Amino acid sequence: MPVVDIAAIQATVVTCTFAVCLLLGAIMQRSNFCTMGALADIVNMGDWTRMRMWLCAIGVAIAGTQLLAWTGVVDLGKSIYTAPALTWLSYLIGGLMFGAGMVLASGCGSKTLLRIGGGSLKSVVVFCVLGVFAYMTLRGVFGVFRVGYLDPIALNLAHGQDLPRVIAGKDAGLLATARLVLGLGLGLGLVAFAFMSREFRTADSMLGGLGIGLAIVAVWAVSGSLGYVAEDPNSLEEKFVGTNSGRLESLSFVAPVAYTLELLMLWSDKSRVLTLGIAAVLGLIAGSFVHALMSRQFRWEGFRGTEDTANHLVGAALMGVGGVTAMGCTVGQGLSGVSTLAIGSFMSLGAIMVGGYLALRYQMWRVESMA
Repeated sequence: MPVVDIAAIQATVVTCTFAVCLLLGAIMQRSNFCTMGALADIVNMGDWTRMRMWLCAIGVAIAGTQLLAWTGVVDLGKSIYTAPALTWLSYLIGGLMFGAGMVLASGCGSKTLLRIGGGSLKSVVVFCVLGVFAYMTLRGVFGVFRVGYLDPIALNLAHGQDLPRVIAGKDAGLLATARLVLGLGLGLGLVAFAFMSREFRTADSMLGGLGIGLAIVAVWAVSGSLGYVAEDPNSLEEKFVGTNSGRLESLSFVAPVAYTLELLMLWSDKSRVLTLGIAAVLGLIAGSFVHALMSRQFRWEGFRGTEDTANHLVGAALMGVGGVTAMGCTVGQGLSGVSTLAIGSFMSLGAIMVGGYLALRYQMWRVESMA
């Protein structure tokens, strides 16, 4: 039996994820990819261009991820999103909180990392507050409430909550067919919708939509293939090496921010290591920074005043608590989760959009009341 080198596999997972996110950070920075911005463009101007970019990314992620599962490269039943317990109340409350928070903080978790790379000092503050509140919701005071009162309110689906398994049950043949039909049908449909608009068909928008979607697929493959060990020599159980959850993961930018802060604060603790999520956080910042320097867009940015500071602090806290409660952010649930076709991911995404819309309306009311 061949010797399994866990350390070498860990290094491979971390390196590959960092490389993917280095490129992803540059793509996001160049294309001005931002879920909150896309929603604001629709609410304020009726412009769907950036939303089409986001929908294109979702479509590519769905089609690519379902193809990975259909070919057996990854087993989505072992991901963090497809568990049988549909914690619907956590998804809805967490999503509403995150959506409102991303508007108040001028962007979601991924946008915060991009802005740090571009020179935003206030995004550094958002990063720290988001990370602290996310950690408090993972293992601290808010975590006690989440685990004790929100997560127990759930529907238990026998075979998992992803749509192909809900349809197929235990029928392996029908499951494969459902993955192919739903994945390609829904995924390519969203891509086609994006490309129907002439305004979308620019180099930057197409690069953003296609490149971001492919990055989600790539990290699924890294975690589910390169990082998969059928039998860990230490525990004698299967393991997804390099993930904080111990399960199959792709990109997300709330809990990994908390784990990044934890690693930096406990660096001397040899049990703390670089993981897929932490590598993704660092890679996104680095990619944005490189692009900002090369394009001469790097600019120092600070808070405009007391109200601006307060909005960002409250927004960061809401994103930290909401993102963990909903099990993801606009990337974690909106792209990675939705690409598995998990019912909970669609619920979280819808709640994020509603929370964002309500916060945008609040901001418009605030501006009008001060005029």
